[in-house]
Amino acid sequence: MGNWVVNHWFSVLFLATWLGLNVFLFVHAFLSYEKADKYYYTREILGFCRRTLRKQLDHNLTFHKLVAYMICLHTAIHIIAHLFNFEHYSRSRQDTDGSLASILSTLSHQEKGEGSWLNPIQSPNMTVEYVTFTSIAGLTGVIITIALVLMVTSAMEFIRRSYFEVFWFTHHIFIIYFIGLGIHGIGGIVRGQTEESLNESHPHRCAESFKHWDDHDSHCKHPRFEGLPAESCKWILAPGVLYIFERILRFYRSQQKVVITKVVMHPSKVLELQMNKRGFSMEVGQYIFVNCPSISYLEWHPFTLTSAPEEDFFSIHIRAAGDWTENLIRAFEQQQSPIPRIEVDGPFGTVSEDVFQYEVAVLVGAGIGVTPFASILKSIWYKFQREDHNLKTQTIYFYWICRETGAFAWFNDLLASLEHEMEELGKVDFLNYRLFLTGWDSNIAGHAALNFDKATDILTGLKQKTSFGRPMWDNEFSTIANAHPRSVVGVFLCGPQTLAKSLSKRCHQYSSLDPRKVQFYFNKENF
Repeated sequence: MGNWVVNHWFSVLFLATWLGLNVFLFVHAFLSYEKADKYYYTREILGFCRRTLRKQLDHNLTFHKLVAYMICLHTAIHIIAHLFNFEHYSRSRQDTDGSLASILSTLSHQEKGEGSWLNPIQSPNMTVEYVTFTSIAGLTGVIITIALVLMVTSAMEFIRRSYFEVFWFTHHIFIIYFIGLGIHGIGGIVRGQTEESLNESHPHRCAESFKHWDDHDSHCKHPRFEGLPAESCKWILAPGVLYIFERILRFYRSQQKVVITKVVMHPSKVLELQMNKRGFSMEVGQYIFVNCPSISYLEWHPFTLTSAPEEDFFSIHIRAAGDWTENLIRAFEQQQSPIPRIEVDGPFGTVSEDVFQYEVAVLVGAGIGVTPFASILKSIWYKFQREDHNLKTQTIYFYWICRETGAFAWFNDLLASLEHEMEELGKVDFLNYRLFLTGWDSNIAGHAALNFDKATDILTGLKQKTSFGRPMWDNEFSTIANAHPRSVVGVFLCGPQTLAKSLSKRCHQYSSLDPRKVQFYFNKENF
């Protein structure tokens, strides 16, 4: 009897425990995905720790995805184990050979008292489908499995990029998932022998004599079973409370009034919003969540702050990249009165906060991905203006890769100001920047070639000439490594994953095996 119970429920219990652990981690991963203030404060607390330890916090999205994959894996195995068990239960209930399995399957509510049953299939005519859709465990199992499938499929890269609203709303089915998970074990379909029955009829003593349980002089009686206590609640209770607390905190902060002080429409359909909010304090490279109630009450989108901490406002640049952003830009282009109301939550920390911890910093932005570096470059300009002697960074290499010429107009004024400032201070080598145009035709290239001898670039008006094509990263890294043979170089990227893989590979390739020589540390913005 004991072996029969163990063999058919151990796998389910074991996988359920692992599934519960992964759900516990998933809630924490979801919190890390939401990126509450705790992320920023934890980075500050760990500021004195090793750089490699702090960098692990920046892999929160990877952690979120890995835990989700583990939940899917253990859910699949958990379901398969249940299917095998129910198939065995169905056969055992239909058997009439007098085996231990068939006798245990005949135990029912009516025969041996309330709750004494072991086999959830109570009659030979009862089907597995009927038990699945009429029991608490079966019905909630179907619901949370469907919820999980919808969340996973809608989180694919293509859907997330092209149909963000589908991803956003579907991902919040996790509420149904956790509610269903919390009550999944209440039905008591996974059962064990009661304490009283164990003392009266212990499996080690009575399993072999199951044919004599009904004998009057037998010391072994029919065993009685009860549902094992639900375990899922204890896994989701603590992180669930933490999540609810975070949502309340974020709701409170989002209700604080935001004043839009300036609206600027840049080329390439890029909207700049300059705002003020009481008590708002930021660091370079941080980002905020933005909501526009007139467009959607529920959608919050992350945008990197493009202002510097030294400025008396905070700003973001928004590029049209979907229905929500297009509707927002259209609303401000129409110059309605009053202008659309904006709600802001944040700011939240990112890897770019560490840029001034490196002696040499390499900043790589692709398209609108330049926004975190705008904040950094502005802050540098202010630091030089105020003669900040605490600046650890000695050299900055800035690479901006764009598809169209109009994109360069976003921050031309800033780069021109930095050029002028560095020349006046005699620090021309402090900022080395390169602009790369990847989307061009023969007319643009020919026009640039004809005007190459001019003091300023024909496309940007800057002294640094625009390059056509993509950077030769091997040449760039080799040059930096030779120029700074004993420096710690931080490489920061805000751009696509393919570029991230390329830069990460070269950081390893050009880092010296000698820790006293040049070392490249790769950092990527994750949203």
